[in-house]
Amino acid sequence: MTDLVRCEWAGTDPLYVQYHDEEWGIPAHDDRHLFEMLCLEGAQAGLAWITILRKRENYRRAFDNFDAALIAAYGDEKIAALLDDPGIVRNRLKVNAFVRNARAFLAVQAEFSSFDAYIWRFVGGAPIVNAWQRLGEIPAQTAEAQAMSKDLKRRGFTFVGPTICYAYMQACGMVNDHVVDCFCRDRLGVR
Repeated sequence: MTDLVRCEWAGTDPLYVQYHDEEWGIPAHDDRHLFEMLCLEGAQAGLAWITILRKRENYRRAFDNFDAALIAAYGDEKIAALLDDPGIVRNRLKVNAFVRNARAFLAVQAEFSSFDAYIWRFVGGAPIVNAWQRLGEIPAQTAEAQAMSKDLKRRGFTFVGPTICYAYMQACGMVNDHVVDCFCRDRLGVR
């Protein structure tokens, strides 16, 4: 039996490998999941993604399974409790961003009927499929990520710079950046 070839960033950590194999790059259209990933990508700013992955279940518990309507209603008492929660990254700016982004997220849903309908416009409704040979070829941001960042910020979102937006696009399958020899490209029907 031959070993599967993966994108090298997945490494050998079982949690990272599972994330790479079962989630990263797979087109996501569920609004709750899209909101969760936007929050987690923002929480990752300045940290290693594996740090956030290891705390993901804690985030789900602490933030009401990323129910934007509940998070949008958080007040000072709930925010103070979150800042005392050792299971998440206790950064005041990032915790406040979850609340602010939940409010902006609900406004986008009201305007576009779903966040999915809004966010996928930045890639024309279908994944952008790249053909990178090596990890080093993959850019940190693109024109699409810059446009997404600019519009999200205009709508009141925070922790949505173009690099975060590009990581979000990769995570949610808006961009397929699996390298050409990664087995996940076959699974996604791309070669």
